[in-house]
Amino acid sequence: MTAIWEKAEGGWTTLVAAGFPDEAALHGLVEDAAELLPLSGGARLTVVGREVPIGPWYADLVAVEPDGRVAIIEVKLAKNSEARRAVVAQVLSYAAFLRGTGRETFERDLVGPYLKAKGWPTLAEAVRATTQDASFDADALMSGIDRSLALGAFRLVLVLDDAPPELVRLVGYLELIGEHLVIDLITVTSYDVDGRQILVPQRVEPGRQADLQPLAKTAAADALADGGAVFEEMVKTAPADRRPLLTQLLQWARDLEQEKLVRLYSYRGKQQTTLLPRLQPEQVGLVSIWQTGGMSLWRSVFERHALAFIERVEAITGVPMGSGTTAGTVTPELLAILTEAYREAALHGTAAAWPVGSAGGEAE
Repeated sequence: MTAIWEKAEGGWTTLVAAGFPDEAALHGLVEDAAELLPLSGGARLTVVGREVPIGPWYADLVAVEPDGRVAIIEVKLAKNSEARRAVVAQVLSYAAFLRGTGRETFERDLVGPYLKAKGWPTLAEAVRATTQDASFDADALMSGIDRSLALGAFRLVLVLDDAPPELVRLVGYLELIGEHLVIDLITVTSYDVDGRQILVPQRVEPGRQADLQPLAKTAAADALADGGAVFEEMVKTAPADRRPLLTQLLQWARDLEQEKLVRLYSYRGKQQTTLLPRLQPEQVGLVSIWQTGGMSLWRSVFERHALAFIERVEAITGVPMGSGTTAGTVTPELLAILTEAYREAALHGTAAAWPVGSAGGEAE
């Protein structure tokens, strides 16, 4: 387990984990911020169901990846006797019953009520709102979900506050023999630091993790690249009348990175290339920049990390901000406000979120 060290008068000491008051507290944290779980292959999840009826049971959480792989998430506290072997039997039982379910049944009956409560009309809209990629391919998502359900090619995620050794060994064994399964064992440790809750999520490596292959080869696979170089190459071949704006947006994003407010990524999709200035360590952005010169605004990220700026941005754009709202004409005034919003988010938002940083990542 990763330790957090604190310097005191007598020298360096380790902080004592505060733990969670009950399972529901950890359950709620995972539901609200599943994208922060350090999953194998760097996968990102969109939670689409809670207490989902599967067979005679209810799965804690159900999620999907952008390529359509369905994920089943089970949350337990280590003190719960089921955290040793029963939790594996539970999640495998859910997977066995879910295999062969049709996508329409899955979307309408199993996760439909949750989607409706969240204001998402479809699974595709739910994933699109959380991927923040203008080149999101709904058809590829639907094909991936079909394949995942038909084959039982699921991601099984076990989230605990601590991992008992026998559970680690069991997960390691299943990784070796599971042809279609991807299994992640995650621990989330909670600390109380000056009245703030600090959470450290880690992926526990049982021994050998098989190379994770994409569920289906699509044009979007392996298209996310560090930095702005891929976006810059696209700008060089863009229509001449669009190049000045794209160059301005690229430089604005690089200034954010130079100020250590974000880390830049380029996403080359089927239809266009997108520039993504993302907050660390959460790996989400207030905006996404398209090769058309347009910009998407992500309300959920603003709400978590720069809430006070929503009205200011709306006043400039003239439209209510939603998930993926198009900003309209990008002006210097808008970029100046967004720079302030990123500064606010970097200073307050991510510092209070699950600060994985050097203390997070995969446990060796």
